[in-house]
Amino acid sequence: MAVDTTEQVKAVARYIRMSPHKVRRVLDQIRGRSYREALIILEFMPYRACDPVLKVLRSAVANAENNNGIDPASLVISEAFADAGPTLKRYRPRAQGRAYQIRKPTCHITIAVAPAEP
Repeated sequence: MAVDTTEQVKAVARYIRMSPHKVRRVLDQIRGRSYREALIILEFMPYRACDPVLKVLRSAVANAENNNGIDPASLVISEAFADAGPTLKRYRPRAQGRAYQIRKPTCHITIAVAPAEP
């Protein structure tokens, strides 16, 4: 199934307080699938990353529908990736006056949808 990249419409969620590694695990499952299939998959996957991914997917489809007039039923997820955002650095007190650093990762989720080629 070939996807036309000129008609791509995308949505981005930035600074999501979640590890990009864990978000990619979800994005790998929906990449290349139709919008309806992806909705069903995201609804029943047990991961916390599904909520922000679902929100970005719905935003991308709404952008395609409102800005470009594309029918949501014909859309396919052409691109889906998660990049690392800035890491929040926190400190945990430990024994004998020491402090251990804790890294709280953030990520940027990007999803692009395009109409499927007949």
